[in-house]
Amino acid sequence: MAGPTSNLPQISIADKTVAVMAVSPFEEDHACLRTIFSHSNWRISSAYSCHEAVRRLHTAPSAVLICERDLPDGTWKDLLEAVTLLPFPPLIVVTSSHADDRLWAEVLNLGAYDVLSKPFDRAEVTRIVSLAWLHWKDLAAARRKAPVVEQGRRGIHATA
Repeated sequence: MAGPTSNLPQISIADKTVAVMAVSPFEEDHACLRTIFSHSNWRISSAYSCHEAVRRLHTAPSAVLICERDLPDGTWKDLLEAVTLLPFPPLIVVTSSHADDRLWAEVLNLGAYDVLSKPFDRAEVTRIVSLAWLHWKDLAAARRKAPVVEQGRRGIHATA
C-alpha cells in the first residue's frame, strides 16, 4: 500500500522544497495540512486572512495557495485578484465544507486551479496540490523564457 506522500511528485535537488501556503481562518485547517505534508519536503506556511497572505507572499513566495472560500477580510476571489499582480503568481486551490458543482465551476471559470472539499482527504489533497505545483512550475518556466514581458492584470504581454 502506498504511503501518505506517495502522490507527491519527485522533487529534484534544484527544487529542494515546494512552498505552499494555507490561507484559512480555521486553525484546524492549518493543523490538518501540516500533518498531511509533515513527512515531505513541502513547506507549508500559514495565513489567516487575505491581507496577511498577500503581505507574506511579497517576502516568501509560494507556488500554491490552499485557500478557504470565505476569509475574515474577503473571499478567495479577492485573493485571486491580488496575486495576479505578482511576478510568479501562485495557483489557488479553494477549500470549503460546502464544495459543490457550482463552486467548482465558478472557481475554474474565474481562474483558480481547483476545489478541495473539507474535511480534507490526504490522498486528494496531495494529488490536487501536486498537480497544481507541476502546473505552476511549467507556467513559471514559460514566463522566464518569454521575450520582454510586462506583468499585467491579465498575464504576460510582449512589449514592442
